[in-house]
Amino acid sequence: MPQNADPQHEGFEEELGAVLRRTGDGFAVDDRRELVAGGLQRGRRRLLRRRLAVTGGALALAAVGLGGVYGGSVLSPTGAPERVSVAGAPTGAKPTAGATDSAETTPNKPNQGQIPVKRLAAVLQANTPPGTWEIDGLDGKGQSVRGVYDDGKGKAAVSVALYRAGHTGEAGEDQVTCPSKAHVPFDDCSSERLPNGSRLMVFQGYEYPDKREETKHWRAVLLTKDGFLIDAGEYNAPAEKGAAISRENPPFSPAQLKALVTADAWQVFLQRIPALPETKRPPAADRPHGEPSGPAVQSTLLRLLPKGLKVSDKSADSGYGFAVVDDGKGKSLVQINVQPNMGDVAGGLFGSGDVTTLPDGRLVKLTQQPGEKGGSGVVWWTVDTITPDGFRVVVSAFNTGAQHEDATRAEPALTMEQLKTIALSTDWLRLQEPPK
Repeated sequence: MPQNADPQHEGFEEELGAVLRRTGDGFAVDDRRELVAGGLQRGRRRLLRRRLAVTGGALALAAVGLGGVYGGSVLSPTGAPERVSVAGAPTGAKPTAGATDSAETTPNKPNQGQIPVKRLAAVLQANTPPGTWEIDGLDGKGQSVRGVYDDGKGKAAVSVALYRAGHTGEAGEDQVTCPSKAHVPFDDCSSERLPNGSRLMVFQGYEYPDKREETKHWRAVLLTKDGFLIDAGEYNAPAEKGAAISRENPPFSPAQLKALVTADAWQVFLQRIPALPETKRPPAADRPHGEPSGPAVQSTLLRLLPKGLKVSDKSADSGYGFAVVDDGKGKSLVQINVQPNMGDVAGGLFGSGDVTTLPDGRLVKLTQQPGEKGGSGVVWWTVDTITPDGFRVVVSAFNTGAQHEDATRAEPALTMEQLKTIALSTDWLRLQEPPK
């Protein structure tokens, strides 16, 4: 991903979330999971090309697709940009005129379950501890319910949404897989397979990955064996964003969240969620040609790492991979992006700084700068390369195992020369070749 970040553009990840949400505004709620899973690659590339001429960003952007959990905005339980309304109507009353999900103010969306919100609210209330509720859109229909809960210890935004996971048997697995702490800060996360064949993840993290605000976001996500998702989220504030923290922790414990999503009462609603529309493969022009698979990137990166490093964490996505390594002096995050067809933005990437041209025409840019994710004392070393035909390989290393955590060592575990050796390896060029 792009380098040389400008402080003006610290909200890069939030902008990606906004782009994805705006792209999904024409889709029903249950379509948006598939939109995120299937369209992230193209959305990421469009945003990248729009921003590269102005600034850089973080390699960690690719981690949005790793593990399924990255803040509450991109993959929010409702799949919509609206926040939970603090002014929602109390249980049993008509919703206020400003309630975002009210059938009186928003027409029913196509391909969305027509379940009365008041019935969803009744299940939510019956499977949570006693307290007072302000529920949004009680007179409406849909497949999610949200509101504000108060047990006397502070108001908290809470939501539950029901989805179809997708068309394939493995669809939805990323939503019940704990993310890596190398990219997503969290206090705890567990994933298990239940006796009935369902899979459950309980996640205790934060609304903002960089923790610039201490808004906590706890989630429980159940993937049923027949391919439905029941997603419950809660905060320690009356709204996911823009509201002051009202309590130390969200109101429901991990055990209570588990009990909520595994309640039998949700099952009667699942079959009322419309089937997902058949999706077509995007035009060839919209698909990245030559971008290697996640497994290919990961295996190549691990093979090219210097000998003697202990790998404590690793993962990969299409065109992206990372490893947390330790040479005995502390953890160090190493990550790589492999991107074809980047010639049209080469001028913005390599137009300034420490740039050299190799005899084969490849450009090489070396950058050493402070980290940008909030960790104290973090340094960020990068080698960025691109071939004359636009095949870009960029490798970075940090003196910490996670950018949002404080430095664990004075310098990254890899030297600039070692990063350069990895980035310029011809093994990356061979990954462009189609299988024989």
